[in-house]
Amino acid sequence: MNFIFIPLMIERKTYVDALAKWRGERVIKIVTGIRRCGKSTLLV
Repeated sequence: MNFIFIPLMIERKTYVDALAKWRGERVIKIVTGIRRCGKSTLLV
């Protein structure tokens, strides 16, 4: 049996808003978490 995996994009508005308020500031932002939880997607 073959399965087709369709990745779903989960909107993480709380995290995006928290990062967005620091946009343009000269502050180093570090996003941590377990593997494959969407850390890189937040920064796109």
